Amino acid sequence: MTNTAFSYSPAPRVTILMGIRNGADHLAAQLHSISQQSHANWHLMCSDDGSTDASAQILDEFAQNHPGQVTIKCGPCSGFSDNFMSLIRALPVDAGYVSFADQDDIWMPDKLARALAQLAQQGPRAALYCARQSYWYPRTNRQRFSPRMLRPFTLRNALIENVATGNTILLNPAAAALAQMAAHHTDKVFAHDWWLYLLMTATGGTVLFDNSLPQILYRQHGQNVIGAGHGMLPQMQRKAGVLRGFFAQRIEKNLQALRAIEGFLTPQARETCRRFSAARHAPPLARLFALRAIAPYRQHRTATLGFWGAASLGRI
Repeated sequence: MTNTAFSYSPAPRVTILMGIRNGADHLAAQLHSISQQSHANWHLMCSDDGSTDASAQILDEFAQNHPGQVTIKCGPCSGFSDNFMSLIRALPVDAGYVSFADQDDIWMPDKLARALAQLAQQGPRAALYCARQSYWYPRTNRQRFSPRMLRPFTLRNALIENVATGNTILLNPAAAALAQMAAHHTDKVFAHDWWLYLLMTATGGTVLFDNSLPQILYRQHGQNVIGAGHGMLPQMQRKAGVLRGFFAQRIEKNLQALRAIEGFLTPQARETCRRFSAARHAPPLARLFALRAIAPYRQHRTATLGFWGAASLGRI
């Protein structure tokens, strides 16, 4: 009689980080969609950032219905980005893969499974998965897919644009460990997802962008902190914001965050950041020549032209 040994590889653990602030109107639907994931080995870490509505009760009920799969923390009450950064810093040693969830979206059942399948092909090197979204307008049930991203995902892109939308991100264990270490050296950031995109591209990590059909309904409503922003009015508001210096402030915060973790960056990334920072403060003609030498770009041509317009006006 021959004994045959079978090796068993359990489904990888996924820690889902969710920042919450007065999300009662939509929270239950998002939690339900997480509970219906085809990849069932998940643990939800929530950080309630001082909610005054029924969010806490909804979370408690969900935790009771999923014993051992939910951790609820109190947030720092200093904005959505600080809330997510506090969750990154608090990751447990057995976090495994790390995903991010907003409080008001709907996940398709294979969202985690698809991301895991793509990251599994990358080996142990730090890697970040992100993807397209379906902008969802519940009142009319209209959906609009976010655009495909086809240009390389490099620091020269990340310095002026974020393509890694937080609610689509999945970090492999190496990237999660890197993010946690870097977060302990980082103070304020404009947005945790843009910071993660910068971190991956500046440290030699891999960024995978899934251009296939979206696996998330990104709910659009009046309380979105950062929404899709389609249409003439949002475009005009963005341009006005650039002229008022908002884009430049975001860039400065990002560069400060990168300087705080300079020891994590590759030599090439440190030099690129140094040159980009110097170019921003150069006189107009010298600024444009210096930026041309760095060659930052966005994923789409019209957006890149918009950057150069802002650069010519000294609004970066």
